[in-house]
Amino acid sequence: MSTAIDLTSLPTPQVISELSYDTIVARQLAAFQSEWETLRQTYPDLPAYDVSMLETDPAVIVNQSESYRELLLLARINEAARARLLAFAFGSDLDQLAIFYDVARMPGETDARLKTRVILAIQGRSTGGPKERYKSVVMNSDIRVESVEVYRVGRSPLINVAVYSTEPNGVASADLLSVVTTALTDENVQLANDEFVVASAVRTVVNLAFDIWLLPDADDGTVTRAVTALQDAWAVEQTLGRDLVREWWTSRLMISGVHKITATAPAADVIAPPSEAIAIGSITPNLRGRAF
Repeated sequence: MSTAIDLTSLPTPQVISELSYDTIVARQLAAFQSEWETLRQTYPDLPAYDVSMLETDPAVIVNQSESYRELLLLARINEAARARLLAFAFGSDLDQLAIFYDVARMPGETDARLKTRVILAIQGRSTGGPKERYKSVVMNSDIRVESVEVYRVGRSPLINVAVYSTEPNGVASADLLSVVTTALTDENVQLANDEFVVASAVRTVVNLAFDIWLLPDADDGTVTRAVTALQDAWAVEQTLGRDLVREWWTSRLMISGVHKITATAPAADVIAPPSEAIAIGSITPNLRGRAF
């Protein structure tokens, strides 16, 4: 689900220091040599002191030790600075940051989902809109809601709410849709003129079929592993508006031991509207033989 803000695209904040142990060592060594030369002007009997090549020299050992301590201190300062930034916060640090916006972590909720809810809470502050307010309400209603799209069709006054679920194939169950509807129609949420149509975002189930050729030394379980690899990959990629492209899903079948894949169904890419998600149904492989 898009929240209009991609935290991963933000530049590294200036408050985060670039750390380099070698730079610190070199700086401290130069400072030591400068101080030594200043002392030699006062005490001419002091010899020239160049410790740059003497790893066993006490001055070098102390410098390296103190430089490493400084590096650890700077790293800890960086960590503390990151903990106050939404893009970098995680765990209990993120919990503390989120609660400032009246957003508390739900049982079992991931950091990524919690960050999404924080952004939606900020974007949807107005009780009279925008749509991010209703998105926030839906995401807050149940941990099973992975993402949601809120939209109107043309000039229709109805507000469509497409729910993408963590349940099998992303299909929102009747129970989950009921929970979402109850949350949206709460008297403290629903505006007087708003009417909702709540439905599962997964409305298209695509059955796949393909011809497969194996390498001569591939074992008999290769086809099954290829199908599993595809299913696992789609479980990660499947989301609202994600097209099922032939080149993408055939490439996921090209595991070790597979020589060639030719898609036979569907005949073309399956395009998903922004408010819908695609589920993969049956996967039918046709073993055509072995070849190099």
